[in-house]
Amino acid sequence: MEWQPISKAPTSWKVQPHLTNYEEARATFSWAAIQQELEPPPSIGLNIAHIAVDRHADGPRRNQVALRWLGKDGESQDFTYADLQAQSNRFANVLRHFGVGAGERVFVLAGRIPALYIAALGAWKNRSVFCPLFSAFGPEPILQRMLRGDAKVLITTQWQFARKIALQREQLPQLKTIFLTDVDEDVDSDVLSLPKWMAQVGETFTIPFTEPEDMAILHFTSGTTGMPKGAIHVHNAIYTHYMTARYALDLHPEDVYWCTADPGWVTGTSYGLIAPLAHGVTNIVD
Repeated sequence: MEWQPISKAPTSWKVQPHLTNYEEARATFSWAAIQQELEPPPSIGLNIAHIAVDRHADGPRRNQVALRWLGKDGESQDFTYADLQAQSNRFANVLRHFGVGAGERVFVLAGRIPALYIAALGAWKNRSVFCPLFSAFGPEPILQRMLRGDAKVLITTQWQFARKIALQREQLPQLKTIFLTDVDEDVDSDVLSLPKWMAQVGETFTIPFTEPEDMAILHFTSGTTGMPKGAIHVHNAIYTHYMTARYALDLHPEDVYWCTADPGWVTGTSYGLIAPLAHGVTNIVD
């Protein structure tokens, strides 16, 4: 059986696609042009969180919804670019208060909750390294990754902590601080309430100068061929995130975009967090 192709005239498109002619786009493509579009302030250097959030929050997209979170029980929560700027600044201040510096690893073991996204952005602002863990992992895969990644800080929930972390705390001597996202008071001197500490710091933060090759993300392989292996992504990767989201995902500023991948894996971070925010869209987290 033969099927007739469906064709649509470009004049009927409400939004002109970024990639209308592959050969022309390929012939004229320039990394320098992409870099010029995202040119950061000299005082900041190239920082993923600045490109993804602050440049929108400091401009006309300040009140645009950046992140729309849809919970399991029907609840929802909207964060504008201004909200994300303020909340990620708070988390960066929390890290600084506890002596977490550039290059030190901030692990997150949680489902797709707002705190995960805020922690990633705040870690990048502090020049720390964001290390997402897949929330369905059991205790052993988590221990392997945290040991190999030199975890200094962990953000997690009560449920995840009790079942996957508490019984192996002694095997993680380098883990100095654990923040729980869903308790109002500190549990002990090392297991702290993230909401409590977020409320005690300010909403302003000056991003220190960030080099393009500074570490930003530490992902781990699935471990199906032996011990999980770490893969480092640097701040310079933002150019590829931005470019591929333009041409492969065809993101436009007024889009509402949903990526179903978990941030525990590379797609969920690159295209469920960085790329959509870099383009100033509304990012759905379900």
